[in-house]
Amino acid sequence: MVNHLEEPPVITIDGPSGSGKGTIARQVAERLGFLLLDSGALYRAVALASLNTRTSSDDAFAVAQIALTAPIDFDSNPDTGESCVLLGGQDVTLALRREEVGEQASKIATHVGVRDALLARQRRWRQPPGLVADGRDMGTVVFPEAELKVFLTASAEIRAKRRYKQLIEKGMSAKIESLLADIRKRDDRDYNRPVAPLKAAEDAVSVDSSLLSIDQVVTKVLDLAENRL
Repeated sequence: MVNHLEEPPVITIDGPSGSGKGTIARQVAERLGFLLLDSGALYRAVALASLNTRTSSDDAFAVAQIALTAPIDFDSNPDTGESCVLLGGQDVTLALRREEVGEQASKIATHVGVRDALLARQRRWRQPPGLVADGRDMGTVVFPEAELKVFLTASAEIRAKRRYKQLIEKGMSAKIESLLADIRKRDDRDYNRPVAPLKAAEDAVSVDSSLLSIDQVVTKVLDLAENRL
């Protein structure tokens, strides 16, 4: 167990692509006044950097070097106040949402070298007063000693509809059929990869958000946090 006198508390929210973990994690962090770690943004930033340099997702060594050295930072947008991701000092937040970047991120995440390179970066986010971390292996690999672990799920069809709505609202083109196929393909890769596969930690609380609103899920996680922290 964590020594609470030395280590700030951690809440992990893991789940498949499109389950809503990013939105839930952000709102829970805001309500608790905790720091927020969007681990998916780190992988997507590395993926974007590899695409920009035309590095193949199959070149494990080259992609791992990018993960070690890429100048990735998090900041706040001065106009909107929302968090943004910087790659080499440039705001790439919107670019990270492109489907080809997500596909590349899912592929490079299977490499041990990439995951090792990003592990230390992620753990450095554990700072006072506490941290909410979302991803695919936050509760199983990155913060296995977290006080509260949530595994957030939703049906593939629901997740495809949510993704479609997000893209359309951002002015991007999308086809729900291709989004659904992509989600199913990513699920298969994430659940079955040999390194840090997507799975619920043994002590995680599973929450199916298919029929729940964002507010309902946030309330459930906050109730769990009140009991655990």
